[in-house]
Amino acid sequence: MRLRLAWLEPVQPSGKELPGLRVTVDRVVHQKLADHPPETPHAFAYFLTIVNLSTETVRILGRKWILRPEGGGVQVIEGDGVVGKSPLLAPGEKFSYSSHHLAAGRVVAEGAFHGATSSGERVFVRIPAFEMSPPEDGA
Repeated sequence: MRLRLAWLEPVQPSGKELPGLRVTVDRVVHQKLADHPPETPHAFAYFLTIVNLSTETVRILGRKWILRPEGGGVQVIEGDGVVGKSPLLAPGEKFSYSSHHLAAGRVVAEGAFHGATSSGERVFVRIPAFEMSPPEDGA
């Protein structure tokens, strides 16, 4: 698995945005765990669905996340696949998954999945911005 981590301003995804390929953020769950390091005490689980409403069959090959912590800065994370998979989505199919992020506090996340159509055309779909926020009481 290839994973790159950089503190850079994000760049535009390569390929074209495929009309009909969509991502929804289904749910974000916060959990504060006593055994987490003090610098990242907040655990967030997020649940996403990639839906192919286009007329093309698409293989999702990788992802790019842009994280903006409350304290400032931008963290860009890129990698191959999605949770260790490269889902193939025919028209009308969807792929749902969950993952997690550890943070010191509030983080806004967004990004893109990139892939290729069955004809080899490079495409991407944006991951809409969503917030991972600890509860007001900090618990």
